Amino acid sequence: MKQKSLLYTGKAKSVYRTDTKGQLIVEFRDDITAFDGGKKDTLRNKGSYNAEVSAFIFEYLARNGVKTHFVKMLDPHRMVVRELEMIKLEVIVRNLAAGSIVRNYPFKEGIKLDPPVIVIDYKDDSRHDPMLNDDLIVALKLTTAKELAEIKTAALKINALLVKMLAAQGITLVDFKIEFGRAGMAIYLGDEISMDSMRLWDKVTKESLDKDVYRFNKGDVMATYNRVAQRITKKTKSPAAKSSPAKKAATKPVNVKAAPEKIAARPAPKKAATKPAKGKGVPASTRAPATVKTPAKSAAKKTAPKKPVAKKAAKKR
Repeated sequence: MKQKSLLYTGKAKSVYRTDTKGQLIVEFRDDITAFDGGKKDTLRNKGSYNAEVSAFIFEYLARNGVKTHFVKMLDPHRMVVRELEMIKLEVIVRNLAAGSIVRNYPFKEGIKLDPPVIVIDYKDDSRHDPMLNDDLIVALKLTTAKELAEIKTAALKINALLVKMLAAQGITLVDFKIEFGRAGMAIYLGDEISMDSMRLWDKVTKESLDKDVYRFNKGDVMATYNRVAQRITKKTKSPAAKSSPAKKAATKPVNVKAAPEKIAARPAPKKAATKPAKGKGVPASTRAPATVKTPAKSAAKKTAPKKPVAKKAAKKR
């Protein structure tokens, strides 16, 4: 694929035409801005961190039935995407009260919003992205009523998937912004989902893990972005990996060491009366009944030295 002429440039991304019909290249630049462009900087590797996280999330969402514009990565900064007719709406899903919703409404920061609140803004920096309601969206012919309903449903599905995925990494999804576009009659998720467009808090420390670090001078921006990118993209399977050794440790002592002690303590069903226990490791279904005295005493003598071992096994569990 060949990158051709520049189609669009935004605050932190550039979009290029290609020699492949219906596909574009999005370049994630190292630029970072805040407050409608009032604060600007260029931070090395910032674009690659956002591109990596966006690609990972787009692939995760696609596996779970969400239509996205993502096709593939060309390099750490450039992503191939499906060409969309972008809808001039910013869809914000809020799980906790923070940011502008606290400044503009009587919400206490950090309060849970249940159900999540969807806020939709008109994408226009010159007007400072004013908030819209459903009637205004339809009146402005930005979407049809049916398309708007589809966008809201998709936004809530994306939210549920992201909340689950990020929680597994010890991260709270406070809120996030997404954009949609059309390809023919279908609606696709476009733009990006990264630390620039999500508000993330560490579940334990409540530390900011997103662009708020830059907005409010909370620390080393690139160290934060690097750490968050690693947490999101590299540790998805860690919870499952930790659980399997614990299961093995719990079952092993019961089958091998603890069985003899249980033979002496608990009689088996009467069916096994003709087959007294002859040694350690006898299954519970063949244990001798309490009325057969001789085999029970024999079993008790043989297993008596093993009792300390059984106690150790119980402690290990």
